[in-house]
Amino acid sequence: MHTSQTSHAVTDLVKKEAPPAHRGNWKRMLVLDAMLLPAVILTLIFAYIPMGGLVIAFQDFKPWLGFARSEWVGLEHFQYLFSTPEYVQVIWNTLIIAAMKIIAGLVAPFTFALLLNEVRLSPFKRSVQTMVYLPHFLSWVILGGILLDMLSSDGLVNQALGAVFGIDPIFFLGDGNWFRLVVVVSDVWKEFGFGAIVFLAALSGINPSLYEAAEVDGASRWQQTLAITIPAMIPITIVVGTLSLGNVLNAGFDQIFNLYNALVMDKGDIIDTFVYRVGIVDGKFGFSTAVGLFKSMVGFVLIVAAYRLAYKLANYRIF
Repeated sequence: MHTSQTSHAVTDLVKKEAPPAHRGNWKRMLVLDAMLLPAVILTLIFAYIPMGGLVIAFQDFKPWLGFARSEWVGLEHFQYLFSTPEYVQVIWNTLIIAAMKIIAGLVAPFTFALLLNEVRLSPFKRSVQTMVYLPHFLSWVILGGILLDMLSSDGLVNQALGAVFGIDPIFFLGDGNWFRLVVVVSDVWKEFGFGAIVFLAALSGINPSLYEAAEVDGASRWQQTLAITIPAMIPITIVVGTLSLGNVLNAGFDQIFNLYNALVMDKGDIIDTFVYRVGIVDGKFGFSTAVGLFKSMVGFVLIVAAYRLAYKLANYRIF
């Protein structure tokens, strides 16, 4: 009884002397908030304030008249948008190229991570990782120039194909079907190493004792991959795949703009290049803004749906 009373007294004394958990935390949080302030200001200036210009989508905008004096046309640009056959083709091009990129961009890093996981020589493994990461940091301006030289009719690739197989030059960047293939393959080559980081992180989280138990049971390396490695990577694969759906309307403006030409316009023109050509080159600011606004609205819906799918299928949460 005496011991119980003593313990209660000590507990009460500690509670009285210990400061509240939240006391003093606001000063530390204030410092962290101050560190975020420059990023918040830049985001407001370059991401949110320019959204006021979306009113151009409902105007016959003239730069010399400004927002206030330009004529309001309501939904006229959107009506014209859905009635022009050219834009329908542009949407199909965007969906086809983006879907091919999403699928290939998921399979390639997944396979690469599996193969790299089997490498036991650490120096070689690190060297390979470094080499495949490097293209990610090169701009499409540089890579576009390299591809234009390599894939031209008298470029290195056609010379090699002619010397080895004796075939005629292929117009990789002058034929629409070949152009799509070049776009997808070059995008995968540039990004698969960087994209494999997520899968390699998932592989590093697998409990080694699972492989040890499998070896004791006599499982081969291939059987271990099928029974342990791949099942462990399925959740992150579902998350990456579903979140990629939000980018189904982003087929890569930088890449397409630096590679396409008039010969492949019917197969290679996407929404972003269409907006650039109509808005900047032709000066149809209202119509191009309407196209961009429509794309943003659809993209927002797809992103929300993708996060919901990721939550349902893999219990993925932002918070």
